[in-house]
Amino acid sequence: MRVRLPITVRYAETDAMGVVHHSSYVVWLEAARVEWLEQIGLPYPQIEAQGLAFAVVELGLVYRQPARFGERVEVEVWLCEASSRTLRYQYRVWRGQTLLAEGYTRHLCQDAQGKAVRIPATVAEPLLKYLTPPD
Repeated sequence: MRVRLPITVRYAETDAMGVVHHSSYVVWLEAARVEWLEQIGLPYPQIEAQGLAFAVVELGLVYRQPARFGERVEVEVWLCEASSRTLRYQYRVWRGQTLLAEGYTRHLCQDAQGKAVRIPATVAEPLLKYLTPPD
């Protein structure tokens, strides 16, 4: 399942050249991922209540076109890989039909002490129902 999160670019997200700063995209990816979890019925606070966290251990982004203050963009996200301990999400950032950026994040399931653990069935089962292969 793919989710698109609309975002209106805020002035604070732009740099001296008037375009969205590269670091803002990372925040947008997280917001879209959290929304994706909400829409599949597995809100992130529910995961945290089980003493779990999904730490970002890898991130890649390719910037294709700039976004600017006031523009409306959409961050598309989907879960594309899952293993016993990790998840990989894929993303695309759009302005209308124009692809602005694309990338991925990989997450490691950790317990409250930060130790890598297997993803419990209570979390894995709902996630796997919405697994979408990468493009």
